Amino acid sequence: MKKILFTDKAPAPIGPYNQAVLSGNTLYTSGQIAINPATGDLVLDSIEIETKQVMENMKAVLESAGMTFENVVKSTIFISNMNEFATINSVYGSYFNEKTAPARETVQVACLPKNVNVEISMIAVAN
Repeated sequence: MKKILFTDKAPAPIGPYNQAVLSGNTLYTSGQIAINPATGDLVLDSIEIETKQVMENMKAVLESAGMTFENVVKSTIFISNMNEFATINSVYGSYFNEKTAPARETVQVACLPKNVNVEISMIAVAN
């Protein structure tokens, strides 16, 4: 059975999807982009600030399921410019313990929703 999760500490969905779905002890998150949940505005001041907003949104989604980044087993990062990989990776990495970091792929794409530069989704498992 699946449970739909929602938190007002992350951006509300902008389409026919939910922030996350919990199935058993596994959480599947939708991709997060750099929308400030309090204002609904995009946060695109720099790639560092944009990535931090994405990760803070993801943190809120994980917390709505009683989880943290330590529960994440798989991440997918979509970026519009592979030349920004090192900067995105640095911010992303600051949210994880390197020894227990999840599996991950990073993919450059032609365009992301609202023309953002980075989108991240995750799968997490409760202990």
